[in-house]
Amino acid sequence: MNNRIRTLLVDDERLARAELRRLLGAHPQVEIVAEAEHADAALAALDQHQPELAFLDIRMPGISGLQLAADIEDRCQFVFCTAYDSFAIDAFGLNALDYLVKPVDPERLARTLARVQPRSAGATMALPMEHGLLLKFGDSARIVRLREIDRFDSVGNHAAVHTPHGLAYVLSSLSRIEQRLDPAHFFRVNRSCILRLDAIRSLEPDVGAGLVARLANGSEVEVSRRAAQQLRARMGGV
Repeated sequence: MNNRIRTLLVDDERLARAELRRLLGAHPQVEIVAEAEHADAALAALDQHQPELAFLDIRMPGISGLQLAADIEDRCQFVFCTAYDSFAIDAFGLNALDYLVKPVDPERLARTLARVQPRSAGATMALPMEHGLLLKFGDSARIVRLREIDRFDSVGNHAAVHTPHGLAYVLSSLSRIEQRLDPAHFFRVNRSCILRLDAIRSLEPDVGAGLVARLANGSEVEVSRRAAQQLRARMGGV
């Protein structure tokens, strides 16, 4: 079948691979073409089988799943699998399709598979608002949904992520983040900030034909003159 999803499983634990293979068996569109215990074997399998999708464990001997993802992100869609520890997964910077927490929930797996794009699709698909990022806050990590994030700010080669749980950071450019966000929900208001539209409570005039956006949490963000006209239109001509 031409519409089958050629899939690679990468995990150093045989039982973890077997369990994922069992769960994927419920999805006839998935064809598991290879398994790998470590990154070197995964790269060899990628060359030989050219899968469209890879499931990557994060903690593996030698090269981690995060490092491996950076090597393959232009060649294959991939999903992180994690036991949910202190890792901060940069789903934007590494273009991960999703990540799954072990033990993998069958319903969550089904939702992930529904988002796999055909190899010929080309364009990057916007992430849904329920997409979760595993972000680090001090010594703890938690899943934060896009619908909870008020804004992204550029800070050097990182982006600051403003959430109700505090501030977190991901290693990614703002332009790359913007490519993954749904423009129906997020808007770039200046060179260094992207806002979630429904976090904006009011827009007020600023010097030089710009605007000041006041957010529900009380913070204020400058809107550039170039972006102000578009934002007024998006917010109903405010």
